[in-house]
Amino acid sequence: MRRKAVVLFAALLSITVLLFVFNSRKQDPPVVEKADQQSIPVAAVEQPKGIPALDKLLEDPRLGGATTAISVRHAETGELLYTHQGNVRVHPASVMKLLTGAAALDVLGEEYRFQTEVYAYGEVEKNVLKGDLYVKGKGDPTLVYSDLEAFALKLKQQGIQSITGNIYGDDTWYDTVRLSQDLNWSDEPFYTGAQVSALTLSPNGDYDAGTVIVDVQAGKKAGQAGRVTMLPQNDYLTIVNETKTVAKGGVKSITVERKHGTNTLVVTGTIPIGKKSRFWSSVWEPTDYVLHMFQRAVESQGIHFGAPPAVKRGAVPKNAVLVSAKQSIPLKELFVPFMKLSNNGHAEVLVKDMGRGAGLSGSWDHGLKVMSERLAAMGIDTKNMLLRDGSGMSHKNLVTADEVTKLLFEVQSQAWFKTFYNSLPVAGQEERLVGGTLRHRMKGTAAAGKVHAKTGALKGVTALSGYVDTKGGDTLIFSIMLNNYLDETINEVVDQMAIALANVD
Repeated sequence: MRRKAVVLFAALLSITVLLFVFNSRKQDPPVVEKADQQSIPVAAVEQPKGIPALDKLLEDPRLGGATTAISVRHAETGELLYTHQGNVRVHPASVMKLLTGAAALDVLGEEYRFQTEVYAYGEVEKNVLKGDLYVKGKGDPTLVYSDLEAFALKLKQQGIQSITGNIYGDDTWYDTVRLSQDLNWSDEPFYTGAQVSALTLSPNGDYDAGTVIVDVQAGKKAGQAGRVTMLPQNDYLTIVNETKTVAKGGVKSITVERKHGTNTLVVTGTIPIGKKSRFWSSVWEPTDYVLHMFQRAVESQGIHFGAPPAVKRGAVPKNAVLVSAKQSIPLKELFVPFMKLSNNGHAEVLVKDMGRGAGLSGSWDHGLKVMSERLAAMGIDTKNMLLRDGSGMSHKNLVTADEVTKLLFEVQSQAWFKTFYNSLPVAGQEERLVGGTLRHRMKGTAAAGKVHAKTGALKGVTALSGYVDTKGGDTLIFSIMLNNYLDETINEVVDQMAIALANVD
């Protein structure tokens, strides 16, 4: 009897302790540590309705064998609402541009402008420049051929009719390393892997610096070669036309590839009557390309060279005279094509310029150092990251979804946040410089017009990170990054996740 009383007393005592612990936890929610391979609703009791849909989507068989990292925060409080492998380092692809962009706005400022300058070195006698011309680049990715024509017109307006010397390009604002350290050789011929130089030229208002546009139009009859032209027109690059026109309804299969180490573009494939295609190709040595095009612009103004000029690189002499200069649009305007269209070249220029702007060199090493330090000053754990370039083209970049959402939370307090936010692609918005890389995704869903986010894509990598306005009137910050997948329809799953967040009420 006495033993039963003792057992009963012990049981009552245990229940009392459990009730005390339970009540205490209701007052002060526990800190839940992250665990690999699990999805953890951190604020379990207050978890918004709709986020459990992410757990269901994680069961999609297309995610099998892949690494899926997800992080969701409340935009107002920064509270981590949901994380699935959010602390696992993954490749971000072009989501890397969020880090680059935030650091660049903080280091350089919204009003920062790039500059290009033209100098004359020598004496002008009887309308003859007895000397040389120098074009000095300071990284401007917005320089286009019409700017070179304006420089040439300025020479003409100053009475110069002929030049006895040469044309030099000064690209010393940055180092001479043209390609980031991890760029795949197979990307190098294309605009996504264009070389970075302080003196470079873009073909149009997208500002894909260091590239030319290649247009292919079908011939009038089947069997004829297609018509291939370049924008801007030039003879710096050589076209090898191996295209063939086919009947209407035939297969369009045009490819353009630049032979490594050359400026020879091989254009191959078939194109049906009445059809056309457009491609962007990188150039080999952008500095030399600019000088070639500048010579053409000068001669188009009726200014003659006494002899065919040498066109080569060289630093501006100290006593050279500034003839003309051109400033780019401010960084806050450049951010639209940079982020909306995911421009790799812009990202790498910004990295090098951050290094230069900090009083170091215009190199990837120094630029990434400055970028890492500035992100750390914003509270980002850069020691848990590996930053190898600015664009995300490197397969060695490593970040975590939780740190991406933390960055997106922290930048909201910055004076430049409006520029940052407005530059993000918007889901389902067809206007190219509004929807950007999301313009064809999530149309007609709850996410259309509500998801403002940066896309990312590499072979085996897809990502989407940004902000979503929910059905319930809140704004959530999210990062979804998938690595090592095989199914090419995987973006359907990513979009469904973003839609699920938009549907939170």
